[in-house]
Amino acid sequence: MSSLSTLAEEQSHLSVIYGRLDELRAQVRDRLAEARRRGGGTPEARSQRDAAVHAHADRLARYDAVEHGLCFGRLDMRDGERLHIGRIGIHDTDRPLLLDWRAPAARPFYVATAVTPHGVTLRRHIRTRGRAVVELDDEILDLDAAATAGDRTLTGEAALLSALTAGRTGRMRDIVETIQAEQDRVIRAEPGGVLVVQGGPGTGKTAVALHRAAYLLYTYREQLSARGVLIVGPNATFLRYISQVLPSLAETGVLLATPGDLYPGITARRSEPAPVAEIKGRAVMVEFLAAAVRDRQRVPAEPWEIDVDGHPLRLTAADCEPSRDRARASGLRHNAARPIFVTGVLDVLAAQVADRIGADPFWDDPLGADDALATPNLLDESDRADIRADLAANPVVRAAIDELWPQLTPAGLLTDLYAARTALARAARTGATPLLTAAECELLHRAPGGGWSPADVPLLDEAAELLGEDDRAARAAAARERARRLAYAQGVLDITAGSKSYELEDDDEAAIPNIADVMEADMLAERLAEREVRSAAERAATDREWVFGHVIVDEAQELSPMAWRLLMRRCPSRSMTLVGDLAQTGALGAPSSWSQVLSPYVAERWRLAELTVSYRTPAEIMEYTRRLLSTADPAIVPPQPVRSAGVEPWEATGALSELVARVTYEIDALGDGRLAVIAPAGRQAALAAALPALTTGPSPDLEDRAVLLTVAQAKGLEFDTVVVVDPERVRTGSPRGANDLYVALTRPTRRLGVFTLLPD
Repeated sequence: MSSLSTLAEEQSHLSVIYGRLDELRAQVRDRLAEARRRGGGTPEARSQRDAAVHAHADRLARYDAVEHGLCFGRLDMRDGERLHIGRIGIHDTDRPLLLDWRAPAARPFYVATAVTPHGVTLRRHIRTRGRAVVELDDEILDLDAAATAGDRTLTGEAALLSALTAGRTGRMRDIVETIQAEQDRVIRAEPGGVLVVQGGPGTGKTAVALHRAAYLLYTYREQLSARGVLIVGPNATFLRYISQVLPSLAETGVLLATPGDLYPGITARRSEPAPVAEIKGRAVMVEFLAAAVRDRQRVPAEPWEIDVDGHPLRLTAADCEPSRDRARASGLRHNAARPIFVTGVLDVLAAQVADRIGADPFWDDPLGADDALATPNLLDESDRADIRADLAANPVVRAAIDELWPQLTPAGLLTDLYAARTALARAARTGATPLLTAAECELLHRAPGGGWSPADVPLLDEAAELLGEDDRAARAAAARERARRLAYAQGVLDITAGSKSYELEDDDEAAIPNIADVMEADMLAERLAEREVRSAAERAATDREWVFGHVIVDEAQELSPMAWRLLMRRCPSRSMTLVGDLAQTGALGAPSSWSQVLSPYVAERWRLAELTVSYRTPAEIMEYTRRLLSTADPAIVPPQPVRSAGVEPWEATGALSELVARVTYEIDALGDGRLAVIAPAGRQAALAAALPALTTGPSPDLEDRAVLLTVAQAKGLEFDTVVVVDPERVRTGSPRGANDLYVALTRPTRRLGVFTLLPD
């Protein structure tokens, strides 16, 4: 229903809303300009200025992000009230002009039906182009309509189907206008504990996860703004695909990361064989790495002679073992325990030096040379301390100690471990049963260099936990900085202490005190400290030990046990949303159930929500997929589609030239949509050469009209048209090939082609 008079009426309402948005934007621009002009003479003034600039710029970015599609709905309530629903909330004094879609009062827009109207008589979907209203779609939800319409599954069906059939752009769009009831229940679920969202292809799992992040930040902003929200996606291509959704919902303070980005300072993109990644992901790698660290805490197998300025000193296993045992028994991590070992070894060496240079040359043993009495030593404790200091500074001694108990970094530990077959074998032989076989150790062996793989990141994180840091130097530097600030603050107070207090004219007893009267030096020093102006997401990206307020994981079924250990460290509160589909996992060693994933961390204290309706995948494609996979994996149960595309999937077999012709035809027929060719990794090079129109590579640009992808790259993405090459080769290419084929076949929103290449 889009009569001209109704369109004009709605346009008038929206003009008021946009006018208020312009006022707010102008106010923020003025505050931003004022903040940038503000002086910054003292550290406190600079910190306050930077914080104000950051806050105003962020608010302005939020307003700019929602300009397109600001208002998308209206609710007419039974009590006569009209509520406009939008991407943000806008108020005029105490009156809401636009209700944020996340507000409790806006929920009927997503869940009201004719049978359960929640006080709504009419729900209106508003489509805009720029600031102009171009179309309206009204749903009548009164009791008379309920008798004939029944309780429909979909809300806003016209708007939903319009969004589903629109051409893809290479970037995910928000679904804030078309959220369905089962999706809304997940989005608005309480944040505490672990919520698992299980759903087949096309059910909107990713969109639900992103909108849940926006909802949680809106509803629990005070709790989450300080700690932030982490969203983990399967690969960099996927992150670019979803990158515009949260900004369009006026949320910019979320950290998006792949599993390969979760160790600060490292971007892990190195590819490696699936069997190698599977080994690195096993839970047994915890023991393996602990054994590798212990292997670096050594004692001399044979006595060592250390030449110190031409004088030999001797180190044996018996000399070093007590120091090693004390360091291990301390409970400190490797690097933090190292000073205990170093002190013990230096004591041994210093005693040898002291015995040599401190003996009394005039001592005459009255009881004979064979008596047990030792030659008296003339050195006092101060002399011995000097000897220890000289030994500690000696490069030969330092090198010997480093050989026995080195200061290690996570990257250095793993690099050395992978590079040495003997080190791999020693770590694997821990305990009665070897942790890894000789063949598996050989798979892990590689020369240094070449970068890190995503499977290495959890191992780096685990190594960091085992190694810790000797942070004495950092603590000393921080103490010096605090002392400097305290001295400066005390100087300021000393100067002002003699200043005259100003008396008020009308009260001889009252006076305005100076700063020295109301503030101690330590209080002023704290005020002078630089304030942090970076967002929580910016700080979290550089801090390995950052604890997030909430963690959302997409394609959660792909993560290894070691990756789960890393994520659980990032969220000890276990406030998490895990989104995935066990039927779509292609990872070796992937879990068979969500309990298998979560039991080590929360036992059975987790909740399951299921999405059962496929909005993206047409009925024709879902039926084709069902037939093809019925023999491959009968356990796979596709979700129920809500629409038909009117186009049956096609199959073909032929030479490469025929595939090129088919793909070229599909590209020409695309219109404004996007196409993907999904093929086994072994076919990528030949197809890229034969089809130069396809964008390819480790992280192709999805905004290009046509791309060439592997199944792993295609996870979580959608395209108007998909051509799957060599389906049987995909299915038999790995132990979970049926799952990979399921993923490939369910990426399209309109057309699916399946092409089998004949042998050359």
